Amino acid sequence: MARVIFRWTVLSVMGVFFLLPLVAMVEFSTRDAKTWPLLLDWPRLSAEYPALAEGIVASLAQAALTSLLMLALLVPTAVWVRLRLPRLRRLVEFLCLLPLTIPAIVLVVGLAPVYAWVNYFLGGSSLTLVFAYTILVLPYAYRAIDAGLSAIDVKTLAEAARSLGAGWATVILRVVLPNIRSAVLSAAFLTVALVLGEFTIASLLHRTNLQVAIEFLGKSSAGVSVAVSLAALLLAFVLLLVLSLAGNSKKGRTS
Repeated sequence: MARVIFRWTVLSVMGVFFLLPLVAMVEFSTRDAKTWPLLLDWPRLSAEYPALAEGIVASLAQAALTSLLMLALLVPTAVWVRLRLPRLRRLVEFLCLLPLTIPAIVLVVGLAPVYAWVNYFLGGSSLTLVFAYTILVLPYAYRAIDAGLSAIDVKTLAEAARSLGAGWATVILRVVLPNIRSAVLSAAFLTVALVLGEFTIASLLHRTNLQVAIEFLGKSSAGVSVAVSLAALLLAFVLLLVLSLAGNSKKGRTS
């Protein structure tokens, strides 16, 4: 009985800790009745707050491109390591998890000279943040894809496809990828959630994204900035909820 009371006490305290800021954001952003309708009126929003509209478009493009680049790098690499280079699996895992242990400010210090050359060759577009974000999402995406590959017999599937004359591109795209679809979606959703919430790298590298735009908007229109922050947070929550439901549905079909 004491354990149950303690458990519910901890859950209640943590619930208040996490929900109270959200309630405060809702209360503050609804003081002006025009705030939330403005967020749903894209032409008006882009006309009144062009910097915010630019940040939203930039973050959506960054999230999409980062997801594509991450999948293009990680899926073939993870499959190849499992099939041909199993001894390097721990090394690849270590390298992919390394960004998790490095503070964002340290990453920026290391990336700044690299981005000087990126600016020279590709210009100062905010889309160049895709390269830094791909490094940043490696720990989360690798774990998701590795878990998906661990759930299937990659070697048997690849050998069967190769014995029927399939090339390596066919093996990855038409044999392995459909069997790890939920893992790929997990990696993509985690990538989108992380990119939409990233601020430090974009700010220190003087690029535009949603969080940078929200930070600047907060200096002139606090209500709109809080509403946009809450909307971005809810979007990330919905993505993670969809990810959880997709994982549970897959477990149900498997059982």
